[in-house]
Amino acid sequence: MREISNDAFYDFIKQYDQDREHHLVGEVDYYLLTDDKPYEGLRSHREALLFAFDLIAEKDIEDQERARELLGDRIADKLHSWVYDVDKAKATPLTSRVFFYCPNIVKTDYYGNVWYDAEWKPNDDNFGTTVPYWYALMEPVYGRRNKPEDFREVNAVLFPKGTDALDIYEWTTDWSDYFEAGHEWYGACCWSVYDKSMDRYVVMLVSATD
Repeated sequence: MREISNDAFYDFIKQYDQDREHHLVGEVDYYLLTDDKPYEGLRSHREALLFAFDLIAEKDIEDQERARELLGDRIADKLHSWVYDVDKAKATPLTSRVFFYCPNIVKTDYYGNVWYDAEWKPNDDNFGTTVPYWYALMEPVYGRRNKPEDFREVNAVLFPKGTDALDIYEWTTDWSDYFEAGHEWYGACCWSVYDKSMDRYVVMLVSATD
């Protein structure tokens, strides 16, 4: 497994990515991967997930080293590395129709609040759990709110050959402290997608709070 470092998708989403340290649209962080080994269904998805988290952990260590160089060892006790056990993650298959569902905007008020014709709505009961993909992309905690046309355009660039040849899994998020921020408030999500037409994997992660 290896990361695809240069891809048209990464260039495209720079217009959405205010962080610049990640590949973000809304609250969704994307990792594009490829593998020399043949696709083996769920086993390959789990390997892609592990590889993505190894990348996250590696970058975290690099960030900590830079912080120590700038601020000294006095901050060492405040730093930590991500803990994750991908073997404990449980997967549920999703259809393309369910995963890429996107509602329409019904109205936008004077203050910019948006109402959708969707059954799923944010409330105190479902905050901290898994939010739909459309919501994670269109309704970030802070920053740019995206529209349905943005959702469709992002996914058209991400999956240029369409969504008919995708295997999609939604994963539980109780196996890494990476997701703790999302469990506090906004939501924590983990999806893996294998695109058979392009022989590549996309790992999508969400973990945000206010």
